[in-house]
Amino acid sequence: MKFDVTSLGEIICRLSPPGNERLSRCEELKRQIGGAELNVVSALSNMGLRSAIITKIPNNRLGVFVKNSIRSFGVSDDLLIYDNSSNARLGLYYSESGAAPRKPCVIYDREHSSFCSLTLEDINPEIYSASKIFHTTGITLALAPEIRENTIEIIKEFSKTKKTLISFDVNFRANLWNEDEARKTITEILPYVDIFFCSQETAKLTFGKTGNVEQILKSFADEYNIKIVASTKRDAITPKVHSFTSYIYDSTNKAFYTEKPYENIDVIDRIGSGDAYIAGVLYGLLTHDFDCMKALQYGNAFSVLKNTIPGDILCSDISEINSIISAHNGGHTSEMDR
Repeated sequence: MKFDVTSLGEIICRLSPPGNERLSRCEELKRQIGGAELNVVSALSNMGLRSAIITKIPNNRLGVFVKNSIRSFGVSDDLLIYDNSSNARLGLYYSESGAAPRKPCVIYDREHSSFCSLTLEDINPEIYSASKIFHTTGITLALAPEIRENTIEIIKEFSKTKKTLISFDVNFRANLWNEDEARKTITEILPYVDIFFCSQETAKLTFGKTGNVEQILKSFADEYNIKIVASTKRDAITPKVHSFTSYIYDSTNKAFYTEKPYENIDVIDRIGSGDAYIAGVLYGLLTHDFDCMKALQYGNAFSVLKNTIPGDILCSDISEINSIISAHNGGHTSEMDR
């Protein structure tokens, strides 16, 4: 396999005021790139795995900015598709941080982006047998009817190889589609999914699930023959102080996994922390022979660390991650690394 993980999704440009300034009065904006699927593969590349993203970007200077950025994260640009049309567009979003009692704020400006013009004909069929895991999210399915149809076909093509595991994160966004649309579309692709990420709240509101978290995860696995189902649990004490843990159900061994929460996380920027969790789970599965307890520990540590880092993408290495896991489990820790 050429890649450990390949994702499909839109790369968008993030514009943020400095510090805790407000969008309504700031005069400067910091430019970065992100996007749920890019966040996942970027974190994995930072940990030494081989990753790539299938996406479509403008063939102009903004496209060069995107290409250079993903290269700096260690993500392959082999699968980038370029939009040469006169209305080529890179999607945007604006992010404002919060401080209790003021909540963080995100404003999207991504309609009619180049990514939404991606077609099946844009994609080299060799891609479908070039990765151990293929990952995408409900955000991609929700962007536009055409990209939704194409994404479903891409999932099916990866699944046909019988060599690529399908990873899917519900990542429900109410500003992109409603719960009925999400449930109908996602249940169509769940029979193809091997590794499934869904919050307990979304499972109840969108999919009508009942019971405790263990019952909910097991019901997804039983109903759709999913190998691994994961759900995170975040308690936001204030915008700047959170606690976090997660749950995984392994249907092969019929076993549940969790660990004590990370308490009082110092939140610098929570955007992308869910994507970092997914990256951690996939990292643990790929590097520890699908040991779900290891996957959960890595997922939690990836997510917790991302909360402390500005921007969408986890910037770290496996040594730092392992030290966080060790400290969480009672290992020796010091005030400063030096």
